[in-house]
Amino acid sequence: MLKDTHAFAVKGTTVNRAANMSRATNASRATNIIRISLGLLLSALMLGGLNVSAQAQDSPTQSAQTQDTQVRGAATTSNPDQQAAAQVLDLLNQYSSDADWDKYFALYRQDGIFIGTDASERWGMAEFEHYSRPTKGWRYDLTERHLIQHGDVILFDELLNSPAYGVSRGTGTLIKTDGNWKIAQYHLSFPIPNEIAKQITAEIKAANKQ
Repeated sequence: MLKDTHAFAVKGTTVNRAANMSRATNASRATNIIRISLGLLLSALMLGGLNVSAQAQDSPTQSAQTQDTQVRGAATTSNPDQQAAAQVLDLLNQYSSDADWDKYFALYRQDGIFIGTDASERWGMAEFEHYSRPTKGWRYDLTERHLIQHGDVILFDELLNSPAYGVSRGTGTLIKTDGNWKIAQYHLSFPIPNEIAKQITAEIKAANKQ
């Protein structure tokens, strides 16, 4: 009887050990599965982050649009006076191209001065009209412009492109007159690259001696 009981106890212990080992094995497998799942999830998140970063770096369109918006915003920060003055200068180039001399000279003050590219060309309005009206006009397309305002006075300089002469420069002054911006002085010149400045000025000296 005792032998049978002992045998049963041994068998029971063996069964319990096997059950415990089975539970431990299952728990270990479950732990490994959780670890693997977490590892896969972390890897997926990391890969997703890298992909988003790569897409952001490979998307020049978005950067260009942002930059373009900033440029437009900067361009629109000029005050109403400067916008009105810029419109006067735009109309000046348009009317000279159309040879619409009545509208062209209405943009100047009566005591305005035009300084041309020749050293002799410093004209009041009467002289300038006498020169301009018989012509078919001239065309200068705006490339770049800068305005500096001091109260009712605006200084400007602009780069222009002429079909006849290429790169040209206009500088001058606008004065607010009776509530409107009028040109008090306009100076047209041809910028000379430094590399050929001495060559060009030597030709000018030679021409002046003749």
